[in-house]
Amino acid sequence: MRGVIDRFADGNQAVILIEAIGKEIVVSQDDLPSGAKAHDWVKLRKVNNTYVVVSIDHEKTAAQKSKVGQLQAKLRAKSKGSQFRKK
Repeated sequence: MRGVIDRFADGNQAVILIEAIGKEIVVSQDDLPSGAKAHDWVKLRKVNNTYVVVSIDHEKTAAQKSKVGQLQAKLRAKSKGSQFRKK
């Protein structure tokens, strides 16, 4: 199962969104793999009704960053600039 680290909250907590079940979990930042940061995808394992972060999914993270970059470039190419320009 996979999830994405959505954000860090309350100092030492990480909020992870699990795509397969549409659920949000909160884990201690200490339970994340070393070097994990917001928007990284992680592999999860269910253990006794809780989820444990197994590792960072580097391939999925890179694919998503590439996809987002392509969408942003497409939007920039379509943009005609701000309609609220100073005259």
